[in-house]
Amino acid sequence: MLEDHWIFILLQIMRVHISLLFIVCTYLILMIHTTPLDRTQIHDDWRKRLLSENGIKVLHRAKRGWMWNQFFLLEEYTGSDTQYVGKLYTDQDKGDGNLKYILSGDGAGSVFVIDENTGDIQAVKRLDREEKSIYTLRAKAIDRKTGRQVEPESEFIIKIHDINDNEPKFTQDIYTATVPEMSEVGTSVIQVTAIDADDPSYGNSAKIVYSIIQGQPYFSVDADTGIIKTALPDMSRENREHYQVVIQAKDMGGQMGGLSGTTTVNITLTDVNDNPPRFPQSIYQFMSLESAAVGTAIGRIKANDDDVGKNAEIKYTVIDRDAKDYFEIITDKKTQDGIITVKKLLDFESHGMHTFEVEAANTFEDPRFSHLRSFKDTAIVKITLHDVDEAPIFNRPFYVFEVNEDVKEGSIIGHVSAQDPDSTKSSVKYSIDRNTDLERIFNIHSGNGSLILAKPLDRESTPWQNITIVATESKNPRLSRNVQAYIKILDINDHAPEFAQHYDTFVCENAKSGQLIQTVSAIDKDEPLRGHTFFFEMVPEFSVNPNFTVLDNKDNTASILTKRNRYNRNKISTYALPIIIFDNDYPVQSSTETLTIQVCACDKKGNVLSCNAEAFLLPAGLSTGALIAILLCILILLTLVVLFAALKRQRKKEPFKVSKDDVRDNVVTYNDEGGGEEDTQAFDIGALRNPEAREENKPRRDIIPDTIFHIQRAVPLWENVDVQDFIQKRLKENDADATAPPYDSLATYAYEGNDSIAESLSSLESPAPEENHNYHYLNEWGPRFKKLADLYGGDESD
Repeated sequence: MLEDHWIFILLQIMRVHISLLFIVCTYLILMIHTTPLDRTQIHDDWRKRLLSENGIKVLHRAKRGWMWNQFFLLEEYTGSDTQYVGKLYTDQDKGDGNLKYILSGDGAGSVFVIDENTGDIQAVKRLDREEKSIYTLRAKAIDRKTGRQVEPESEFIIKIHDINDNEPKFTQDIYTATVPEMSEVGTSVIQVTAIDADDPSYGNSAKIVYSIIQGQPYFSVDADTGIIKTALPDMSRENREHYQVVIQAKDMGGQMGGLSGTTTVNITLTDVNDNPPRFPQSIYQFMSLESAAVGTAIGRIKANDDDVGKNAEIKYTVIDRDAKDYFEIITDKKTQDGIITVKKLLDFESHGMHTFEVEAANTFEDPRFSHLRSFKDTAIVKITLHDVDEAPIFNRPFYVFEVNEDVKEGSIIGHVSAQDPDSTKSSVKYSIDRNTDLERIFNIHSGNGSLILAKPLDRESTPWQNITIVATESKNPRLSRNVQAYIKILDINDHAPEFAQHYDTFVCENAKSGQLIQTVSAIDKDEPLRGHTFFFEMVPEFSVNPNFTVLDNKDNTASILTKRNRYNRNKISTYALPIIIFDNDYPVQSSTETLTIQVCACDKKGNVLSCNAEAFLLPAGLSTGALIAILLCILILLTLVVLFAALKRQRKKEPFKVSKDDVRDNVVTYNDEGGGEEDTQAFDIGALRNPEAREENKPRRDIIPDTIFHIQRAVPLWENVDVQDFIQKRLKENDADATAPPYDSLATYAYEGNDSIAESLSSLESPAPEENHNYHYLNEWGPRFKKLADLYGGDESD
């Protein structure tokens, strides 16, 4: 009881200290968030209260003049009540309600109101520091009775403190950058910049930290400067050319709770000459007539180069000296094919086959990669000559035909001509080498050499068709000559123009009429000879649009302009503006593209603040002193709670009282032989004999548990007098109770069983010894009673 009394006293003392601590913390926070003059007023109020309570009359020295300088107020206050700004006070106010306070200046009456009796100033509207950060007001006090001004009008300011209510905005929605492939790690790619509209001089609201969200592990970004750099070495353009990197800018120095904005950076790896040309096959075989004229194209070879542009330009060279006199290889600048042509007249009788080695090498070699591999490749070219004394000869070494892609099947697109050089002037039959026209796009008239279109053409998929035409002598089909025909597919205007890209267009709610919000351009898959010319118009059905208009800039672009002042995203958040785009080719093609315009909230400079529903932001941020005071209070409170919990736990850890009447039914001693039936301390069989004598919830007497366990209360079994059933139920209770202490004890119950069929064998209950007994029935009880049967059931002589 004495211990409980002291614990009660200690708890009362702790409650008093907690109350005092709460008062001190409240006072510290109030002092941190008030101006020096406000603090003076607070000290005076407390001093007046203390002195008045003690009944002491205080004399004050008369002092004239207003008692304020400036007030501070947090922006974006979202409370239901008005926000208290401060109190105007003059020493002429005697507290009798005779003075009237009047407020004028910025926001007086609309934003700020004053209690004319007390001088308390309240803010009735939510303020935005980004719109106006300082309010200059004037105050005066007049006598209600005389209307005379008792103090000259004084000016003071209310400064709006910033909160973190603006997320960082990147200067561009999408950045585009390039970096050479195979660049070293740390190569600078581009610098992104985000701007935060919050006050950079107040807290960390405008301190921006950059991080990369998408684009790892290929690129990294400097957290402070926003410079994007390569993060992996030897990135190959041939493996992957385009990367999309998402950069996040987060204010509050990147700390939790800061606002963030993102931008996308499209990075393209530019090509460098890091791949050599390679022939796809090692041997090329061609056939040529011995009468082939100088400059005749025998065939084409091509080495593949994975690079592009000037890095893929290839020069072919004949290496063998003898072959250089007869052949040369000209590079097709468009396809980079090597065209093998006749340089000198051939002679079948002297040299029926020419076998030589050719080399393919880049015209531009990057010395940075020359040590890695050889930037040359070789192949074998075999040219077989035929004796073609009677073979027809084409009037041209090759043919080039131009045909519009919309020409109809069955139309003649050109003619080839060949003559028999012999005096017999045998007729010539024409055919197409189907190995060069596997799709059978062309047919040729065998008699006159007219080349006929068999299937439709598509310039966008295949701008050139190269086929081999064969002229064969009619009387001797073995005599023939080949010629190459190059068919150029000319473009027609069969594609409509469309937007050059997807436009994410927005209009500010505070936009003015005639304001430019987007410039659009168009592309066309066709390639007209005079170049592209596009025209932009409003759809006739929507030509009278009260919201937007389309102005054709006459330079293949169009400007989207507003037609009215101000838009309201709460009424209409998205506008769809259909635009017709025409081209200037024949036949004229047009398409209707729809431009989606989203209404957004912007600042005065036109920067987008939000395009979604307005979010209510709670005022955040406390001064450093207030945070320290709050943390100190929390730490002290936690210390007191831990101390209180420790005292309560100590009270609970009292040892169990040992009761002599405790019925122990647990075996708790290991490696210790029991004392037999005389050991009444280990197990009391009397509890089994008489279950009703058992006391409930008796603690163990031999050990002191460290922790007080909750022992489940067993269902009373007193009405069941069968000991076997009682033991079985007790066993089930102990098996099912996982909380019963101790966990390492063994609850042992034993049942002797029913009465023996032999009944009692005690000699105490036997009849008189002189009576004769017949024990032969023991032989019927089985082998377990055989020994007994032998002792009592035998003859007397035995």
